[in-house]
Amino acid sequence: MWLSDTGVKVYLCLGTTDMRKSTNGLSVIVSEILEKDPFSGHLFAFCSRNKKIMKVLYWDRNGFCLWYKRLEKDRFRWPEKEADLMEIGHREFRWLLDGLPLKQPTAYAKRHYQYVY
Repeated sequence: MWLSDTGVKVYLCLGTTDMRKSTNGLSVIVSEILEKDPFSGHLFAFCSRNKKIMKVLYWDRNGFCLWYKRLEKDRFRWPEKEADLMEIGHREFRWLLDGLPLKQPTAYAKRHYQYVY
């Protein structure tokens, strides 16, 4: 699965996106508007105006993959637009897919230690 690779970054394309766009249209947005490389293998997530549909575009070795999720009753907790692009971690992306906001006030901070006693 694409979230298992630790070198893969997750980018949220903030604002709303016309969900009629498919692979070609979304890759043009990534390259020309967001000025990122759509062939990098990173995930580029887009959300509809009503926040019920999310599309994720990524390059997988020899072709584009387009992942589509439609919520039947709920809405994605898509961040309000502060910029055109937002990089998030894999954990935050899972939260978004699970219906949680990106900012979790009770989450433990990530700790980095150099050695164990």
